[in-house]
Amino acid sequence: MNTTTILALDLGTTTGWALACRDGSISSGSQSFKPQRFEGGGMRFLRFRRWLEDLEQDAGPIEAIYVEEVRRHAGTDAAHIYGGLLAVLSAWCEEHLVAYQGVPVGTIKRFATGKGNADKAAVIDAMRARGFAPRDDNEADAL
Repeated sequence: MNTTTILALDLGTTTGWALACRDGSISSGSQSFKPQRFEGGGMRFLRFRRWLEDLEQDAGPIEAIYVEEVRRHAGTDAAHIYGGLLAVLSAWCEEHLVAYQGVPVGTIKRFATGKGNADKAAVIDAMRARGFAPRDDNEADAL
Protein backbone atom coordinates (compact mmCIF):
# COMPACT_ATOMS: atom_id res chain seq x y z
CA MET A 1 0.00 0.00 0.00
CA ASN A 2 1.33 3.43 -0.96
CA THR A 3 1.75 6.06 1.72
CA THR A 4 1.89 8.83 -0.88
CA THR A 5 0.18 9.75 -4.12
CA ILE A 6 2.66 9.55 -6.99
CA LEU A 7 2.23 10.77 -10.56
CA ALA A 8 4.43 9.47 -13.39
CA LEU A 9 4.52 11.34 -16.71
CA ASP A 10 5.77 10.77 -20.23
CA LEU A 11 5.68 14.36 -21.50
CA GLY A 12 4.75 15.20 -25.07
CA THR A 13 1.91 16.43 -27.25
CA THR A 14 0.25 13.21 -26.12
CA THR A 15 1.30 12.89 -22.50
CA GLY A 16 1.18 9.48 -20.85
CA TRP A 17 0.34 9.45 -17.16
CA ALA A 18 0.01 6.99 -14.31
CA LEU A 19 -1.25 7.85 -10.86
CA ALA A 20 -0.59 5.63 -7.85
CA CYS A 21 -2.90 6.63 -5.00
CA ARG A 22 -2.60 6.11 -1.27
CA ASP A 23 -5.27 3.40 -1.33
CA GLY A 24 -3.10 1.31 -3.66
CA SER A 25 -5.13 1.97 -6.78
CA ILE A 26 -3.38 2.86 -10.03
CA SER A 27 -5.04 4.77 -12.83
CA SER A 28 -3.45 5.73 -16.11
CA GLY A 29 -4.06 7.12 -19.54
CA SER A 30 -2.91 9.49 -22.26
CA GLN A 31 -3.87 13.13 -22.53
CA SER A 32 -3.55 15.13 -25.75
CA PHE A 33 -2.28 18.70 -25.59
CA LYS A 34 -2.35 19.25 -29.33
CA PRO A 35 -3.37 22.83 -30.13
CA GLN A 36 -6.87 23.11 -31.49
CA ARG A 37 -7.90 25.13 -34.49
CA PHE A 38 -7.39 28.88 -34.03
CA GLU A 39 -5.38 28.38 -30.81
CA GLY A 40 -1.98 29.92 -30.27
CA GLY A 41 0.97 27.67 -29.48
CA GLY A 42 0.91 28.61 -25.80
CA MET A 43 -2.53 27.12 -25.24
CA ARG A 44 -1.11 23.59 -24.97
CA PHE A 45 0.91 24.73 -21.94
CA LEU A 46 -2.06 26.45 -20.31
CA ARG A 47 -4.19 23.33 -20.84
CA PHE A 48 -1.38 21.17 -19.39
CA ARG A 49 -1.26 23.34 -16.26
CA ARG A 50 -5.05 23.21 -15.89
CA TRP A 51 -4.93 19.42 -16.33
CA LEU A 52 -2.36 19.13 -13.52
CA GLU A 53 -4.54 21.25 -11.26
CA ASP A 54 -7.65 19.19 -12.05
CA LEU A 55 -5.76 15.92 -11.53
CA GLU A 56 -4.53 17.02 -8.12
CA GLN A 57 -7.98 18.22 -7.13
CA ASP A 58 -9.54 14.89 -8.13
CA ALA A 59 -6.77 12.65 -6.73
CA GLY A 60 -6.04 14.53 -3.54
CA PRO A 61 -2.63 15.99 -2.89
CA ILE A 62 0.11 14.65 -5.15
CA GLU A 63 3.29 14.24 -3.11
CA ALA A 64 5.75 13.29 -5.86
CA ILE A 65 6.01 13.42 -9.65
CA TYR A 66 8.42 11.37 -11.75
CA VAL A 67 8.91 12.38 -15.35
CA GLU A 68 10.59 10.57 -18.22
CA GLU A 69 13.84 12.46 -18.76
CA VAL A 70 14.48 12.71 -22.48
CA ARG A 71 17.98 13.80 -23.52
CA ARG A 72 17.60 13.52 -27.29
CA HIS A 73 14.65 14.25 -29.56
CA ALA A 74 14.09 13.22 -33.16
CA GLY A 75 12.82 16.67 -34.11
CA THR A 76 13.02 20.31 -33.11
CA ASP A 77 9.27 20.64 -32.48
CA ALA A 78 9.27 17.66 -30.12
CA ALA A 79 12.21 19.15 -28.21
CA HIS A 80 10.46 22.51 -27.86
CA ILE A 81 7.20 20.93 -26.73
CA TYR A 82 8.98 18.71 -24.20
CA GLY A 83 10.97 21.66 -22.85
CA GLY A 84 7.86 23.81 -22.51
CA LEU A 85 5.89 21.10 -20.74
CA LEU A 86 8.82 20.39 -18.43
CA ALA A 87 9.08 24.11 -17.59
CA VAL A 88 5.37 24.29 -16.76
CA LEU A 89 5.61 21.08 -14.71
CA SER A 90 8.65 22.16 -12.70
CA ALA A 91 7.15 25.60 -12.01
CA TRP A 92 3.85 23.99 -10.96
CA CYS A 93 5.70 21.58 -8.65
CA GLU A 94 7.70 24.38 -7.06
CA GLU A 95 4.54 26.44 -6.55
CA HIS A 96 2.67 23.50 -4.97
CA LEU A 97 5.66 22.15 -3.01
CA VAL A 98 5.55 18.83 -4.87
CA ALA A 99 8.79 16.85 -5.18
CA TYR A 100 9.69 16.05 -8.79
CA GLN A 101 12.46 14.11 -10.46
CA GLY A 102 13.44 13.03 -13.94
CA VAL A 103 14.11 9.37 -14.69
CA PRO A 104 16.23 8.53 -17.77
CA VAL A 105 14.47 6.74 -20.62
CA GLY A 106 16.91 3.81 -20.47
CA THR A 107 16.26 3.33 -16.76
CA ILE A 108 12.51 3.11 -17.36
CA LYS A 109 12.92 0.65 -20.23
CA ARG A 110 15.40 -1.48 -18.27
CA PHE A 111 13.07 -1.64 -15.28
CA ALA A 112 10.07 -2.53 -17.45
CA THR A 113 11.70 -5.00 -19.85
CA GLY A 114 15.19 -5.80 -18.60
CA LYS A 115 16.63 -4.08 -21.65
CA GLY A 116 17.57 -0.37 -21.65
CA ASN A 117 17.05 0.06 -25.37
CA ALA A 118 13.76 -1.84 -25.67
CA ASP A 119 11.35 -0.67 -28.35
CA LYS A 120 7.87 0.71 -27.73
CA ALA A 121 6.15 -2.62 -28.37
CA ALA A 122 8.32 -4.35 -25.74
CA VAL A 123 7.40 -1.76 -23.10
CA ILE A 124 3.70 -2.09 -23.94
CA ASP A 125 3.99 -5.91 -23.74
CA ALA A 126 5.80 -5.65 -20.39
CA MET A 127 3.03 -3.49 -18.94
CA ARG A 128 0.37 -5.88 -20.23
CA ALA A 129 2.26 -8.75 -18.58
CA ARG A 130 1.98 -6.81 -15.29
CA GLY A 131 -1.81 -6.65 -15.65
CA PHE A 132 -2.20 -3.18 -17.16
CA ALA A 133 -3.91 -2.33 -20.45
CA PRO A 134 -2.05 0.66 -21.91
CA ARG A 135 -3.73 2.18 -24.96
CA ASP A 136 -0.45 3.51 -26.36
CA ASP A 137 3.29 3.73 -25.74
CA ASN A 138 2.91 7.01 -23.82
CA GLU A 139 0.69 5.40 -21.20
CA ALA A 140 2.97 2.33 -21.09
CA ASP A 141 6.02 4.52 -20.43
CA ALA A 142 4.22 6.28 -17.58
CA LEU A 143 3.12 2.98 -16.04
